[in-house]
Amino acid sequence: MSKEREITGRHVLIGLIVFFGVILAANAAFLYTALSTYSGVVSDEPYRKGLAYNQRIEADKEQQSLGWSGEITLAGSGNALDIVVADSKGNPISRLGFEGRIGRPSTAAMDIALEVKETAPGRYEAAFATLEAGTWQVDLAAKELTRSGDKIVWRARKRITWTKP
Repeated sequence: MSKEREITGRHVLIGLIVFFGVILAANAAFLYTALSTYSGVVSDEPYRKGLAYNQRIEADKEQQSLGWSGEITLAGSGNALDIVVADSKGNPISRLGFEGRIGRPSTAAMDIALEVKETAPGRYEAAFATLEAGTWQVDLAAKELTRSGDKIVWRARKRITWTKP
């Protein structure tokens, strides 16, 4: 004679503990992954930047009225940027002071501050350590050194994809 197996209270308790243990472990893994990767922060000090949004729109209109064009390319073996700035007639724009950075679009952890130097009229270069392969974003802001003040006259943002040779 074979004895039939009965489901007892102990079996139900063990089943519930295992079931909710698996759910808890999965949620813990998802929570850890979510918190240890992208933070979701798009902008530092969004409130302050929001207050100056109208001034930023006006600055963009002023930049467009200048008609300046810029070309940003990755040079060398992934360790320099070439920047060319010209007016609406194609004449080079000299004596600009730049502030800028190159970094990953999704995080500020790998940002590199750029030191931009003029190499020829309207041509500028920024050297840095060789980049890892992938997508990078360049942010530049230029001021005219011939004028006094801190007014930024030209801004540029460009995504660059670098693949090691």
